[in-house]
Amino acid sequence: MATRIVLAEDEAIIRLDLRESLQEEGYEVVGDVGRGDKAVELVRVTKPDVAIFDIKMPGMSGLEAAKIVSDEKICPVVMLTAFSQREIIEQARDAGALAYLVKPFQKTDLVPAIELAIARFAELRSLSGEVAALGAQLEIRKLVDRAKGLLIDKYKMSEADSFAYIQSMAMSERKKMGEIAEQIIAGKLHP
Repeated sequence: MATRIVLAEDEAIIRLDLRESLQEEGYEVVGDVGRGDKAVELVRVTKPDVAIFDIKMPGMSGLEAAKIVSDEKICPVVMLTAFSQREIIEQARDAGALAYLVKPFQKTDLVPAIELAIARFAELRSLSGEVAALGAQLEIRKLVDRAKGLLIDKYKMSEADSFAYIQSMAMSERKKMGEIAEQIIAGKLHP
């Protein structure tokens, strides 16, 4: 299945040329617009694999559009511009762009920029999932530690015994240790 792309460029001739270049490289352009605000709407509706935004567009700048798309984690954004000043590049980075092409660009620069943006976006998604999973594990660990503390204080159990109690209750009731810890903390379960 071809990589799906939304293209936003305010100059119609450049947009048409870019569309043709992308299609020649085997990409599917699912939509193209000349305004930044319309680009955001199009990305939200079509959920492409990558969006290519010009920095300067009417309605909303490509930087603003990239920030919205990046914050909503819809797809990676490649910025396209005639400007190569460090300040503009940093603004694109801060807006969440994962690749940057300076006009006039070579067709040979297009594919690496798109593929790099897609790969970096996949890595960021994976890391985000790992962070969420670790956060959930940490919260469970905190609950279990609180429950152990209650068992130690209230029932004079050792730390090892309190942990063993939570573990055995989880196995016998076929619940997660976090659920048993919550019951102990709420006073609904005690040895």
